Amino acid sequence: MYEVPKLPYAVGALEPHIDARTMEIHHDKHHGAYVANLNKAMEQASDLAGKSVEDLLRGIERVPEAIRTAVRNHGGGHANHSLFWEIMGPGGGGLPAGELALALDKAFGSFTIFQEKLSSVASGQFGSGWGWLVLNDGKLEIFARPNQDSPYMEGKTPILGVDVWEHAYYLLYQNRRADYLKAWWNTVRWDKVAEKYRKALG
Repeated sequence: MYEVPKLPYAVGALEPHIDARTMEIHHDKHHGAYVANLNKAMEQASDLAGKSVEDLLRGIERVPEAIRTAVRNHGGGHANHSLFWEIMGPGGGGLPAGELALALDKAFGSFTIFQEKLSSVASGQFGSGWGWLVLNDGKLEIFARPNQDSPYMEGKTPILGVDVWEHAYYLLYQNRRADYLKAWWNTVRWDKVAEKYRKALG
């Protein structure tokens, strides 16, 4: 059985950038629903019991067709949100350091260019979806994907993601996605992103 991970900080810890009520609904209700629906779908695939959600998504074509869409949507939602909570935190923002900072400069030219590019693709995602920074064959890439589609399904490892579904920001920002994204950067824990980068490098 998959479980919603506990938030590593209080629901109001990201204010004023993300309000407590949004965090509470987003984590408990939305993420909770993805996990409940994933567990229900996996009742039909006992041979896959024990696999991590990341491994399920990496091998999405091997998931039985009858539940593949449910695993894609709800498994993707579970994996995406689990990373999202982890890479945010109080006292976030600022600049990355060390190996990650050098890698971002090499891949995109500068941190500012990286930040602008990720904000642009996330802001421009039509409808619901995510903006991603991933590692692919040792190289950093930025792209957006719709719905809860996970980079794991493409053989890429997400190290930072920003949720641009309306439920992630609508109570505080209404239709102002760009304002939400600008504020969201102040929640990013670059030490956590750097950990994921190092792990992805192997």
